[in-house]
Amino acid sequence: MKKLILQMQMSVDGFVGADEDRRWQLWEWGDESAWDEELKRDFNAVFAGIDTILLSRKMAEEGYLTHWSNAARKYPRDPFYAFAQRIVEAEKVVASDKLQTSRWERTQVVSGDLPREVNALKQGAGGDIAVFGGAGFASALIAAGLVDDFQLFINPAVLGSGRRIFDRAGFGRLKLLGSKPYASGMVVSRYAPAR
Repeated sequence: MKKLILQMQMSVDGFVGADEDRRWQLWEWGDESAWDEELKRDFNAVFAGIDTILLSRKMAEEGYLTHWSNAARKYPRDPFYAFAQRIVEAEKVVASDKLQTSRWERTQVVSGDLPREVNALKQGAGGDIAVFGGAGFASALIAAGLVDDFQLFINPAVLGSGRRIFDRAGFGRLKLLGSKPYASGMVVSRYAPAR
């Protein structure tokens, strides 16, 4: 069965989004990135086992798919070329009750019962499923018990307030799968639900 892998950048104090508009993540969608080469290599290695990407409607409409499609057309020496290629090659699924059809390549829209749709994706053949979306989307997946692997990219920043993904009551313990610091100041910690 496929695993649902939630990859999320977060601050040291547990926020995934700031209340005010300020740069705090080492990597945002632009071409500039403060990620070191080892972190990029490790990130691409994890992504090699992914064949499906689950996105929130908001993430898809804000340009995630367009951005990576454009990046995949750049010269292969681009530091995020391998990742961009994986995004283009993977099957994409956008969860939305507002969209009726997809306007993106290799992308389908699903609506209705999110746990039912995600469990159907997990039953499919092939590699694992990566999840990208905002705090609300991630929180809904977590609250429904759908996340199998949390990959938390802890940025060297303290926000003091903002949006969290673990705010919903009733979430239990996590089991540490691994943690690694990088030269850029990022620490990547992986957890699984302690079931």
